[in-house]
Amino acid sequence: MMNTKQITNIHAADQDPAIHHLKTRVYYEDTDHSGVVYHANYLKFFERAREDIFGVETLVRMWNDKGIGFAVYKADIGYHDGAQFGDLLDIRTTWEKQGPYRVVFFHSAWRPGLSKPAVTCTLELVCLGPGKKLLPIPEFDFLD
Repeated sequence: MMNTKQITNIHAADQDPAIHHLKTRVYYEDTDHSGVVYHANYLKFFERAREDIFGVETLVRMWNDKGIGFAVYKADIGYHDGAQFGDLLDIRTTWEKQGPYRVVFFHSAWRPGLSKPAVTCTLELVCLGPGKKLLPIPEFDFLD
């Protein structure tokens, strides 16, 4: 299992191989009228990080072959410092499987040069099959 604490120390994250990093640029389309990232768009950034962790090809194969996908069960987001148009964010993610039916992801979005995350998010995923039936989380190497 991975480190499940929110990533709040910039220096520890740089040295911890258990933390997944995804760099993403903030484009104009991501911002509101003031040039700050629109709050809901952080969920898109975090989704991209999870897809990177699972592997897009794996997720596509699960869906096409078995009709299995993931759904967000719960999300708790804290907005601390809005990212701005042009920022190159470092989306940092750790995770923990909690029982057979749930995996929890701990996301944080870091702006360049800052010592605290701009946004933190604890997000719970469940696995759904055909007919939206709850299924156990499939085996993934990264969940061991």
